[in-house]
Amino acid sequence: MEATRPVTADLSHYVGVFRRHWWVVLAATGAGLGIGAAVTQALPRVYESSTSVLVQAVDQDTNASGGRTKGAINLDTEAQLVPSGAVATKAAALLRSPVSPIELAHDVSVEVPANTTVLVISFEADNPRDAQAGSHAFAEAYLRNREEAARSVLDQKIKTLNLKVRQLTTNLTSINSRLAKAPNGSSDRSNLESLRSNSQNQLNSLTGKLNELTTATVDAGSIISDAREPEEPTSPNALLNIATGTMLGLLAGLALAFMRERFDRRLRTAADVRDRGHIPVLAALDERTTPHFDDVLQPYGPGGRVFNRLRNEILASLSPGDQIIVVTGASRGSSTTLVAANLAAALARTGSDVVLVGAHLPDSVVDAAPLARMLGVTAMPGLSDLLAGRIGLERAMQRTPRIPSLRVITTGGAATAAGLMQSQRLRDTLQALRQQTGYVVIEAPSTSSSADAQSLASLADAAILAVELRRAKRPALLDAAEQLSRVGTPLLGAVVLPHLTGMPRSAAEENLPAVALSAQRPDETAVLDDDRTQPMRIPTGPPARPPRQGDGSEEVTAVIDLTTVAKPGGGQPGSKPASSPEKPAEK
Repeated sequence: MEATRPVTADLSHYVGVFRRHWWVVLAATGAGLGIGAAVTQALPRVYESSTSVLVQAVDQDTNASGGRTKGAINLDTEAQLVPSGAVATKAAALLRSPVSPIELAHDVSVEVPANTTVLVISFEADNPRDAQAGSHAFAEAYLRNREEAARSVLDQKIKTLNLKVRQLTTNLTSINSRLAKAPNGSSDRSNLESLRSNSQNQLNSLTGKLNELTTATVDAGSIISDAREPEEPTSPNALLNIATGTMLGLLAGLALAFMRERFDRRLRTAADVRDRGHIPVLAALDERTTPHFDDVLQPYGPGGRVFNRLRNEILASLSPGDQIIVVTGASRGSSTTLVAANLAAALARTGSDVVLVGAHLPDSVVDAAPLARMLGVTAMPGLSDLLAGRIGLERAMQRTPRIPSLRVITTGGAATAAGLMQSQRLRDTLQALRQQTGYVVIEAPSTSSSADAQSLASLADAAILAVELRRAKRPALLDAAEQLSRVGTPLLGAVVLPHLTGMPRSAAEENLPAVALSAQRPDETAVLDDDRTQPMRIPTGPPARPPRQGDGSEEVTAVIDLTTVAKPGGGQPGSKPASSPEKPAEK
């Protein structure tokens, strides 16, 4: 990624969350799959058998207004009758089951296929045989109950017709008796004959209906597909349970992954720096564009193009008269060195006179090597020697061989005194650099390691944060921005780098002189010669030559005893060093 504009969270951001927390998603998905399998094993087996019943219309059948079917039978009503108490009682009697009819009714279900007069009666049980028997029993009990209801209605009609026939017969007998006594030609006889004719007609009609009812047969319906013994249980559904458990586990895993990402204190993407740290991202580098020690100064490489664009944006953000830029980090590491060196090189390519100051005082001489080997200069003397008063400013600055307009002040030897970053000599040095150079880039230590970064930022015109992903944390980033704001230094933004897993040595680094890195005998000290970059070894005691007079700058022969980690005046006990850091040589 070469763009120096603030990045946005897109699909790759969410894929990155999954990639970083894949084990959480995988574990949750596996747990969901296991839970689904365990539930399948724990649930009781349920078998279901079905019986299809063809329902025939009987005389008492009436369809409700607006029913689903247009026939005389309302199948919705019939479906509700199947699990009724009367049918369940008959089914329990047929099954000879000790289970109560109410509990049996809970296991039965009825479906009505569309555009048919068929009821599908299903029964569930814990074994195939009981499921088959229960479905058949409920179908048989329903048909018997329907037949008994139809027979009861028919018997009631026959009883009513018999009573009416008896009444008409009695009435007709009375009319015949009165007609026998009535004289011929009288009006009474004419009326009685009319009544007898009407009664005889009614009696004949009722007798015909009674004959039809007494000879009628009741057909409530029949079983067209009897229940079969099921081969496989319908519940639990192993495939459904496992798939559901796996999907729920996957969703839970994704939720946990995003929760871990949300509450993770480490910064993992450039979007985290912008969104969670509330700091604008000036440049975001990846593994392809991050410079190494052998191509740190390549202007046309992918990393060089990123820093060229970063340089342009920084120059556009600086106010007139701003010269000093401090580069610090939100975490320990070498990200500050990479950003400061490449930024200084990009500024020097414009033809401006640039000085890169390595202000991260090392804990040992070996720590001073990275910045020196990146730019092809010697590790000593450096800033620590300058601030300690052992050398002057001109001697501390070394011109890089590849970019003539870039000069470097390395960190130098081990720190010999505490609080050098708060000394007046540092302020005077930076003031002198303002007058002599165009731009000054300071490689400061991280804000989480010491207060030196804040002290240096108070003397600078602008600050840049180097953020190494997966190493820097959000609280440290916020603290870094707070430290800079408290001293009034404008924070231009952050340069985001991937996690730097190692520092590969380049071919140029292999050819650099090993300055004060070789082991020495306890009775020897390393002296930096003014005219040579190689250290020369001399016996402990008075210096090989007196300090020479400089051209206005204070210069003293640097005497560093590596056996005591650069303690001034190292040597045999009782011997007096040629010069002391506390008392620099007079002009």
